[in-house]
Amino acid sequence: MNSVASKPCGDLAEAAARLDAAATGAAPIAQLTAAAPLTLDAAYEIQRLLIERRTTHGECLNGIKLGFTSRTKAAQMGVFDVIFGRLTDAMRLPDGARVALGRYVHPRVEPEVAFRLAVDVRPEDTIDPEAAVDAVAPALEIIDSRYRDFRFTLEDVVADNTSAAGYVLGPWTALADAGDLANRGVRLEIDGRPAETGSTAAILGHPLRAVHAALRRARALGHPLRAGDVLLAGAATPAVALTPGSHVEATVTGLGRAAFTVEDAPTEGTPHE
Repeated sequence: MNSVASKPCGDLAEAAARLDAAATGAAPIAQLTAAAPLTLDAAYEIQRLLIERRTTHGECLNGIKLGFTSRTKAAQMGVFDVIFGRLTDAMRLPDGARVALGRYVHPRVEPEVAFRLAVDVRPEDTIDPEAAVDAVAPALEIIDSRYRDFRFTLEDVVADNTSAAGYVLGPWTALADAGDLANRGVRLEIDGRPAETGSTAAILGHPLRAVHAALRRARALGHPLRAGDVLLAGAATPAVALTPGSHVEATVTGLGRAAFTVEDAPTEGTPHE
């Protein structure tokens, strides 16, 4: 991997602070790479420092997420591996929640498959990935790039914690009872009308491959996982922009549904797309 030494530690901490302020204030910033080149390792260090700031302020880590699990999307970005982000309890929304648009910059939603970690996994542990999870659920992820115009490089989006902003989980089903997850239908509805349809096969060809990839990336980054942590395996369809007053629902065949309602318009004076 590339060294983070190409960008001084103080610069990385400042970048993390800028991204944190952008998310907290729902105010977009310029791409980090517009000012100076950024290695992927440095981007992951910014991400770590960003989440460290949030945990210092009381948030608790409660899971991880993957990005670029769609091979088509990854190819469009010139990416040949998944990217890894961290989830906190402040991002989790109850099923059926009312979501305020004013807390986000460029909010979009994706239907996903979520897994629940069954055991603690330290970076040095070797474990059968399928033994590491015990349940699966339908999910919705709210993604929200903190960069102006929703434009970013690979390194920018990694530093920005892979655009993680919020997520809703549907009911858990024991993995042993879920059957084959290889090609389940996925539907994203807005106000009761289909917005996107897809398949779980869009997630690395099979969503369980996301568990393999997540454990591999967590090990490489030295990130421990805990029993009960959530793993968002990746989007099964393209993302859809959120609009005021809309009801959003994702359904995964055989697993059920997850939903939320958008509560209001963006806060007056806050820049949004």
